[in-house]
Amino acid sequence: MPLKPPFARLPAFDPESGDLNVIVDTPKGSRNKFEFDEERGLFKLGGVLPAGAVFPYDFGFVPATLGGDGDPIDVLILMDEPAFVGCLVESRLIGVIEAEQTEEGDTVRNDRLIAVSTRSRNHKDIREVAQFNQNLLAEIQHFFVSYNDSKGKRFEPLGLYGAERAGQLVEEGGARYRASRG
Repeated sequence: MPLKPPFARLPAFDPESGDLNVIVDTPKGSRNKFEFDEERGLFKLGGVLPAGAVFPYDFGFVPATLGGDGDPIDVLILMDEPAFVGCLVESRLIGVIEAEQTEEGDTVRNDRLIAVSTRSRNHKDIREVAQFNQNLLAEIQHFFVSYNDSKGKRFEPLGLYGAERAGQLVEEGGARYRASRG
């Protein structure tokens, strides 16, 4: 009998604070990409980035959501220091990179939310993606393009949008998740 993952009971938004719940699967600075194996109830190594490439910030997912690719919605979390695999980080949405990802001829939506840890000191004043350094945003988009390219996938950013649109995508992902569970 498979273990029931603890993340299945965790809502996308904390009901008391309204913060976005994000589970880190890959810490900032890591070449290793980890992923949650729902059947086994643990994290496993999903791949390794090429030498010289690392995740620019902590990367994770929003529990109780499903993105266009059938996986939980992805989130890049701005924090002062890297967290660890499996860490719950309460976050504030600031925006989203809407994108399509193509693999073996199949194209799906695979957006990347951008959030700030509510405990961050360095990023505490950022409320919208427009406040973020535009050059760094371009570098983050380039990271996702090259990361997917190294895996034989094509990642095409469609646009950069603010916190309101990011919140809508989380709500839609939550509805897809609930519908998939019956």
